[in-house]
Amino acid sequence: MSEHTIIPVSTSANAGGYDVVVGRGVLDDLASHLPSGVAKLLIVHAPPLAAVAEAVRERLTGRVEVLLAEVPDAEGAKRVEVAAFCWQIMGQTDFTRTDAVMGLGGGATTDLAGFVAATWLRGVPVIQVPTSVLGMVDAAVGGKTGINTAEGKNLVGAFWAPAAVLVDLDLLDGLPQNELLAGLAEVVKCGFIADGRILEVLENSLESATDRQSDEFREIVERTIRVKAEVVSDDFTEQGRREFLNYGHTLGHAIEHAERYRWRHGAAISIGMVFAAELSHLAGSLPEGEVDRTRRILSSLSLPTTYPLGRWKTLLATMQRDKKARAGMLRFIILDAVGRPRVLNGTDESLLFSAYQAVGE
Repeated sequence: MSEHTIIPVSTSANAGGYDVVVGRGVLDDLASHLPSGVAKLLIVHAPPLAAVAEAVRERLTGRVEVLLAEVPDAEGAKRVEVAAFCWQIMGQTDFTRTDAVMGLGGGATTDLAGFVAATWLRGVPVIQVPTSVLGMVDAAVGGKTGINTAEGKNLVGAFWAPAAVLVDLDLLDGLPQNELLAGLAEVVKCGFIADGRILEVLENSLESATDRQSDEFREIVERTIRVKAEVVSDDFTEQGRREFLNYGHTLGHAIEHAERYRWRHGAAISIGMVFAAELSHLAGSLPEGEVDRTRRILSSLSLPTTYPLGRWKTLLATMQRDKKARAGMLRFIILDAVGRPRVLNGTDESLLFSAYQAVGE
């Protein structure tokens, strides 16, 4: 593979679109990816990335004034109080429309940074530098930004295309293996909804595919980003095809809420995908063998595939408040086959419960 791979994303919201740059040492070229005219750069980062943020500041000394905003790790960052902290820094330093924000961290950090950028002065540029698998293949790529509320996940947010997404694989070197595996849930999702080659690599070369130094790992990361980029380019504001990226997410988000966001996103989405596969089968779409395949691949990544049966009513209530619902009607993404997702509207509650029984323990 070439040193750096450029994956273009086009959006109606950002003339000319933007690039996702994948490779090693990508962050070394940060200055070349800053929008022209930037005088100040606010780096929003989680505590474990303080040293990386400081190194970036030193690298840009003399070119750009770098401000640092350390925010809580994981979903604790996605609160309005944390966004207000970032806005305060921007206000106190006379942050203008030609300045920029950088999200340095996992998916929660890039979600927050994007939201802060989208809302300050009605929109300033944001450069996303994801440091987790989840952030690299999903959260940082599509221009969705958001924060959580007490009522649910990502209920407040905006579509705001980044100026660039820098996927530096070197930043994964310190990532715990269980975090890497959890991030691969989104990779599996893209395999089922669009690119069956991803599933084949995971099934045939699991050890290599989960080795962050291998060509197979880079291949499935790049393939997943290409799926996301292609869908987002076609449907930036989720009026059609982009909904397919929510496969497994309706129940998954409800589980995250039930667990007060203490679970890894990938673990919750893993269970959500098993539920969606079971629902697909019960709706007469997906063969049972593909449901079994879903469980087998996720289990091979040490991801959970069951959840307590007694939590159903709580999960159902949360799903009914989900942003994907329409007029109180639940919408689920199901599969007719690998690579053939579709929307299932107004599903009878008894069918949903039957699918959940197959997931419950």
